[in-house]
Amino acid sequence: MATTKIGEYNPPVRDKVENFGGNYLVYASWDNHRLINSAMGFPLPPNMPFKVFMTEVLPLCYNDHPDFANLDWDTTEVHWFLNGESFTPDFDKSLAENGIDHKSIVRFHTPTLRGIHSVGI
Repeated sequence: MATTKIGEYNPPVRDKVENFGGNYLVYASWDNHRLINSAMGFPLPPNMPFKVFMTEVLPLCYNDHPDFANLDWDTTEVHWFLNGESFTPDFDKSLAENGIDHKSIVRFHTPTLRGIHSVGI
């Protein structure tokens, strides 16, 4: 179907960092755990320690997933990705100090926890 341009369309950008009260919009995703169908976004302070992100924010996303009870941050092998690139977070440093900024996506992969394939669903 053909379309015709009838004028300029410049919608306001509502997800600018200035609109988040000093917070960054940070997305989180657990690879292969698709009972949660997409990354979840959270407005988080840039000075939040990464360990707090792991222990307080990620449970908000994944506590309902049956595999989450098997995730022990101290013993489970975890591979981290920031905006598509492998990275090793410093758990004691802030999100900003780990290179996480506004609209970043933090993904993690757990080779021994494989989502629905490992919990018999």
